[in-house]
Amino acid sequence: MKKIIYFSFILLISFASSTISRAQLPNPVLVGYFHNWSDFNAPYIQLNTIDSRYNVIDIAFAVPQSGSDYNMTFVPENVTQATFISQIQAMQNLGKKLIISIGGASAPVSLDDTIERNMFISSMTAIINTYGFDGIDIDLEGSSVSVSGGTIATPLDAKIINMIAAIKQIMSNYRLQNNKKLLLTMAPETAYVQGGQSAYGGIWGAYLPIIHALRDSLDLLHVQLYNSGSMYGIDASIYNQGTADFIVSMTEAVIHGFNTSGGYFTGIPANKIAVALPACVSAGSGYIAPLTVKSAIDYLRGVGSKPGTYTLAQAGGYPDLRGMMTWSVNWDAVSTCGSVYEFANNFQTIFGGSTSIIKNSIQDDKKLVVFPNPTTGVFLINTAEVYEKSNQLFIYNAVGKMVYNRVIRNEIETINISEFPAGIYYLISGSYRQKIVKI
Repeated sequence: MKKIIYFSFILLISFASSTISRAQLPNPVLVGYFHNWSDFNAPYIQLNTIDSRYNVIDIAFAVPQSGSDYNMTFVPENVTQATFISQIQAMQNLGKKLIISIGGASAPVSLDDTIERNMFISSMTAIINTYGFDGIDIDLEGSSVSVSGGTIATPLDAKIINMIAAIKQIMSNYRLQNNKKLLLTMAPETAYVQGGQSAYGGIWGAYLPIIHALRDSLDLLHVQLYNSGSMYGIDASIYNQGTADFIVSMTEAVIHGFNTSGGYFTGIPANKIAVALPACVSAGSGYIAPLTVKSAIDYLRGVGSKPGTYTLAQAGGYPDLRGMMTWSVNWDAVSTCGSVYEFANNFQTIFGGSTSIIKNSIQDDKKLVVFPNPTTGVFLINTAEVYEKSNQLFIYNAVGKMVYNRVIRNEIETINISEFPAGIYYLISGSYRQKIVKI
């Protein structure tokens, strides 16, 4: 009987099953940094309890071992290694991208010679392999990199040259081992990027050679528009953090490109740029209220009027701006610093939220075969391809809330959502997913 049902099912809806190469990053993207430590004001939260609208999570941080600034280590706090790995896998099964961030404000990473470079490569490769991370985020601050000569295109400083070579090798290792690309994101401070307009030396503009050398591999750049102070825009005017003008001017600078005394920095496409802001007042200086953030990003995307004095150099703005990033999901989750998930709520308002994110996942991932669809409530799912590969089946509603889950026990599963309101739902199991219309 099972085989008869199976073959009838396949004949009825075989047209619906197809495999499309999967996009690496979601679009739009909501990136949140996750604290791998306990903080009284922004407590540790379990990785698999993060608000579902965050589709890229940067784990903060992989740091050098004590006494080193190049031999990297990562140890989960508050949970065992096995639990943390299982949480990563659970999030990945929901289509999330989990990225290990290196460095941070209090852990300089400096690769002074080839010995240190090679140790950095081997230690980071081991961390990525152990936890199954989807990517690496370069968050170098403090003394990690500085410029003492050369140009953006031809750096002379060993720390910069070795970091570029190390990231390229780590990405090459990953591709050889996994037959896919390792995601690469960067989170520099403004002084290291836009600051190159006012000076090119020391920390000023020090990230520009790294961004330039890795631009073809770069998936997302989210310059920290906080803890910054004032910076020049490409119109030669100075803009202060915490304003709509700062968001607009600093974001256009990295897309448009700008001159420095170390040469011209060619901009990065808007679809590789996210606006990075603190989640609330206590998360970092430069907090901007949600309505002001929305007005700035709407103007950047060409769907709103100018919110301040800065005028975009490109008429019509940048409709394919990729999304938003925040420090951090932990701060966004608390109610003592703004409303709970204020940043995620604002992202949803600006970019259309979870529905568009899930739709993008569905366009790029393997499809589960569902019949009938639309459904009045009871439908069949062909789980033959995912059976024993993923043991969980999830259904999300149109705003990204999980409303159903079960363990997969058969190659053909019968699901009953008769009590659910009519509307759009999204069924997910591992890397397989499908849109369901409930009528």
